[in-house]
Amino acid sequence: MNRYVRKFISYLEVEKNYSPHTIQNYTSDLEYFLNFIEKTPVTKVDYQLLRKYLAHLRGRQLKPRSLARKLSTLRSFYKFLFREGIIDDSPAALLMSPKLDKTLPKFLSEDEMVALIEAPDLKSVSGKRDRAILETLYSTGIRVSELVGMNIADVDLIGNIARVRGKGKKERLVPIGSKAVTAIRKYLDERPDRPEAMFLNKNRTRLTRRGVYDIADKYIRQTSTSKGISPHVLRHSFATHLLDHGADLRSVQELLGHVNLSTTQIYTHVSTDKLKKIYDKAHPRA
Repeated sequence: MNRYVRKFISYLEVEKNYSPHTIQNYTSDLEYFLNFIEKTPVTKVDYQLLRKYLAHLRGRQLKPRSLARKLSTLRSFYKFLFREGIIDDSPAALLMSPKLDKTLPKFLSEDEMVALIEAPDLKSVSGKRDRAILETLYSTGIRVSELVGMNIADVDLIGNIARVRGKGKKERLVPIGSKAVTAIRKYLDERPDRPEAMFLNKNRTRLTRRGVYDIADKYIRQTSTSKGISPHVLRHSFATHLLDHGADLRSVQELLGHVNLSTTQIYTHVSTDKLKKIYDKAHPRA
């Protein structure tokens, strides 16, 4: 890897505390860029070469979000080089990202969530684990990456509070519901050796993000009639159902671990059924 790229990645890991998943994305984006510019030193790259690279990416028919991420990586990289005094100005400063459509997050109804959570067979250890995973994701609204990083010591099963390590390794405390606590207790009762990690795979090592996605996807396919639903739907449903039942936006922001309130605000647009019911009940000419 290029020495300047190594220095940048080290900066992201040590000073910015970015997650391994984010680091992997930055690394792969920059390695691809290095292959494109071939023998041109990164410090000699100019705006015109970046325009050629942008045209190359567009020719790959990338989705707008993927393209925007790659351009964001370049802007961050060259901003870092400029700040370190390695280059006099950033050639990526004027690069424009594609306009992204705000897609409304998909979510399940409360009845659909119950069907999903109750789908695992509780006669097996893996079934008890899967139930605990689904209950925890829906009860807390945490990300899959936060779930797999959870240790037994992070969850207070008496006080119903869990410590979560979010993006940038920032910690926060989230409430965990009684049904999720019960499911976790039943799962842990099947684990006499009690390794550090909360959720284990069949090899009795920490479950991975891919493993959780496969588990959630399995039950989503079994119970959901909706197309294109991803395991992230549990987090979306958590936020939507809280707002439906009167939670304020800033509290939901804290629970989700969003830095900006604008990230949370998208959930205010999804509960149209709730809005219609309020309108029909409250408007004299509805």
